[in-house]
Amino acid sequence: MEKPEIVFGRVLRQFRKDINFSQEKLSQESGLDRTYISLLERGLRQPTLTSLLKLAAALGVSAVNLVAAVEVKMNENS
Repeated sequence: MEKPEIVFGRVLRQFRKDINFSQEKLSQESGLDRTYISLLERGLRQPTLTSLLKLAAALGVSAVNLVAAVEVKMNENS
C-alpha cells in the first residue's frame, strides 16, 4: 500500500492540472509557497489542515472532496 502523502501528491497534481494551473498559479491562489506545493506533490510533505483548506479553495473544490479523492485512490491501490 502506498503512503498517503504519495497518493495525496498525485491527487493534488491531477486536480491542479485539471484546471490548467501551474504550481506558481496555485501558489498565488492559495497563498502557499510554490516550493511547498512541489514538496506536497512529490509526497515529501504532508499538508496541515490549514494548507489543505487553502489548496481546496484555490482548486475550487471542497476539502472533503480532495481527501475523498485520496481515499478512493488508496483503495484502488490496495
